[in-house]
Amino acid sequence: MEILIVLALTLGQSALYSVLTLVRRLLDPRPLSEQSAQLNRPLDSAAVWDAVYRVLDVAFDLALVALVVYLLWEPGRNALRRLGLDFSRAGRDALGGLALVAVIGIPGLALYAAGRAAGITVSVVASPLDAAWWTIPLLVLSAVRAGLIEEVIVVGYLADRLSRLGWGSWSTIVSTSLLRGAYHAYQGFGAIVGNIAMGIVFGWCYRRWGRLMPLVIAHTAIDVIAFVGYPLAVMLWPGLF
Repeated sequence: MEILIVLALTLGQSALYSVLTLVRRLLDPRPLSEQSAQLNRPLDSAAVWDAVYRVLDVAFDLALVALVVYLLWEPGRNALRRLGLDFSRAGRDALGGLALVAVIGIPGLALYAAGRAAGITVSVVASPLDAAWWTIPLLVLSAVRAGLIEEVIVVGYLADRLSRLGWGSWSTIVSTSLLRGAYHAYQGFGAIVGNIAMGIVFGWCYRRWGRLMPLVIAHTAIDVIAFVGYPLAVMLWPGLF
C-alpha cells in the first residue's frame, strides 16, 4: 500500500498522464514527427512571478523526495547514507556520474535524432533562454529536481521496498525501467526505448555500486545539457543546429 501511495503521488501519476498523452498524440491526425512537447513551461506571463512559482514548484517536488527518504529512515540507520546519497565519496561519485553521462547521454542524443528521423518521436522543446537572467539558474534547479526525484524514488526507494517483498534484483531493475519509460511516453516511442535502456543501466549501476549519488549527478548533467546546453547552442550557432 505504501508503494502504491508513493507512486500515486509521484512518478506513477506522471506515468499515467504520460501514457494518456501518447494515446492522444496517436489519435491526432498529425504524425508524431509534426507534434511537439515543451518542457519547463512558463508558469506565469510576468517573469518575476514565473520565477517565484518555479522555485515553489521545485520545492514542493523535493518535498516528495524528502517524504520518501523519511519513509526509508529506520532507527539507528541513516537513510541518506544507506542510499549513497551523501558526499562521503564525492570524487568517485563525480567520476562515475560523468562516465554515465558519456554512456547514456551521447547515445541518447543519437536515439532522439533517429526517432525524429523515423517519425516516432515528437519535437522536444527543452526550454526558452530569453526570458530573464535567472532563467538558466532555474533550469539548472529543474535539472537537479529531476535527478533527485527520479533516481531516489524509481531506483533507491523501489529497490528497497521491492526487495522486502521478495523481488529479485533483475525483476526490480526491469520493472522500474519500464516505469521510467512510461513517464516519458509523452515524448514518443524513441523516448520510451531510450529511457528503458537508461533505467536498466542505472539500475545495474546502483546494484553494483550501492550509491545513488553518481546516478543523480549523471541525470542532472544530462538534463542541464538538454535544458541549457542545446538551446544555447541553437541561439549561438543556428546554422549548425
